[in-house]
Amino acid sequence: MLPKVNQILHLQVNSIDEEEAKIEYKSRIADVTDEGIVMEVPLNERSGRLKRLYLGDEISAYFVSQGGVKNYFNTSVVGFKEDVIRLVVIKKPEPEAITQVQRRSFLRVPAELEIAVKFSNQPQFVAITDDVGGGGISFICDGYIPLSVNYTISCWVLVPYKAGTIEHVPLKGEIVRVKVLESGKQLAMVRFVDITDRDRQKLIRFCFERQMDFRKK
Repeated sequence: MLPKVNQILHLQVNSIDEEEAKIEYKSRIADVTDEGIVMEVPLNERSGRLKRLYLGDEISAYFVSQGGVKNYFNTSVVGFKEDVIRLVVIKKPEPEAITQVQRRSFLRVPAELEIAVKFSNQPQFVAITDDVGGGGISFICDGYIPLSVNYTISCWVLVPYKAGTIEHVPLKGEIVRVKVLESGKQLAMVRFVDITDRDRQKLIRFCFERQMDFRKK
């Protein structure tokens, strides 16, 4: 069940600042389209201040359905609209990703990084990531590669930093969804099942650097 127009979203924005990440905001949904959920600029009811959001900001949200049930999902800012008031467009979650259990996710940002992928007895191939996070990753590859949900894959991600250094991050993941794109390529969404804390921190550091870049634009 997706949230509807005029429902209130309760939001927390993932941030480098731990105190800021704890603040809860409220926003009214102005529209729901194929592209995403259009909402008003979130308000901190305690301070009365509006929360300025940036492209790529990751959000943990919930809305209340009949019977007072809280429905949680994770999303990110994908655009803005200028109407009578400024509106924010967030990514519409898949219905099956909405849960009654809160799951704060790791920061996830759009990024095109090289990733080497190996699974089963298939030859290793190189793909390009679509987004990267501390808890998962998605990548785009050729449509002929026989990917499937629940496959366990071994990956090596090439992670560049602003200082000019580059890290190779090894990990194992499970494919949770495969989507065929209009181009004929396929988008594979992966959650990590085996990654060291040190390597996870390398990805999180990259994500925070990217988030700061988005905020400067």
